[in-house]
Amino acid sequence: MAHISRYPLVRHLRGSGTTYVEQIRNGRTIRGGVGAAFWFRPLSAVLNEVPVDDRELPLLFHARTSDFQDVTVQATVTYRVTDPAVAAGRIDFSLDPEKGTWRATPLEQVAGLLVESAQQYAIDLLATVDLAAAMAGGVGPVRTVIADGLRGDERLAETGITVVGVRVVALRPEPEVEKALRTPTREQVQQEADRATFERRAVAVERERAIGENELQTQIELARREEQLVSQRGANARREAEESAAAGAIAAESEARRTVTLAEARAEGTRLAGAAQGEAEAARVAAYADVSEAVLMALAVKELAANLPKIESLVLSPDLVTRALAQLGTGRESP
Repeated sequence: MAHISRYPLVRHLRGSGTTYVEQIRNGRTIRGGVGAAFWFRPLSAVLNEVPVDDRELPLLFHARTSDFQDVTVQATVTYRVTDPAVAAGRIDFSLDPEKGTWRATPLEQVAGLLVESAQQYAIDLLATVDLAAAMAGGVGPVRTVIADGLRGDERLAETGITVVGVRVVALRPEPEVEKALRTPTREQVQQEADRATFERRAVAVERERAIGENELQTQIELARREEQLVSQRGANARREAEESAAAGAIAAESEARRTVTLAEARAEGTRLAGAAQGEAEAARVAAYADVSEAVLMALAVKELAANLPKIESLVLSPDLVTRALAQLGTGRESP
């Protein structure tokens, strides 16, 4: 707002770089401009202050589609007063010369004009499409129709107001309807997720099956090789047993031959020893053929005495001596 300094009988107004200020006296514009500063008499001056900067106007309104569904539109309109002199002539932008404030609410009037116009264009568009088409089209068509409609609005042009831009940030149905509209997409997404999960599981099962087959083939190959190993070990053991048996047979045959040879040698030695002993005994007997019995008896006693154990003492009874003497006497008489 403009700054007004009070002095006796006069006032001084100092505007800003974003406001247009004009002074009217007797129905004629005396001075005006952006960033103006001047002296004036409060009793005869009429002051208007029009903002010329860009201003944001948020919009939130409801519309109905062709299938009687309520839709909430949230948008923002950016506007600027491009002809402040014309705007001051159409809308009350007058200032209180004592306080420096607006006497009315001009910005609210501008906002009401823009809101009603924007609502009209959006409602007319949404009334021609159903809810599904409106949701599918998004905020683009609504933004376009509001911007084109406000830029081509003759009342706004006659008021000196220009729409700089329009932004539609949301286009939403009622919560229950929005949830119902989301359900098919959610279900489709869930089905795609389930399908992806099933495919992943199928791939995992296929991989597990391939791994299982590889493990089974590995086990079969190991079993086959183990069978070959067992067969080879059996063949080796059999061959070793055969070689051991053959070696044992050869050893037994050699031992038998050696035993037979030893037995034959022993038998031959025994035979020869017996023959020699027999010949010696025969010679010895032949040597004793001409010897008397008494001599033989003496020799026998001598041989017996040589083979008897050690005798510490010998007791001869009279009967034994008598019998021996008798036998000796009998022997001498025999020849």
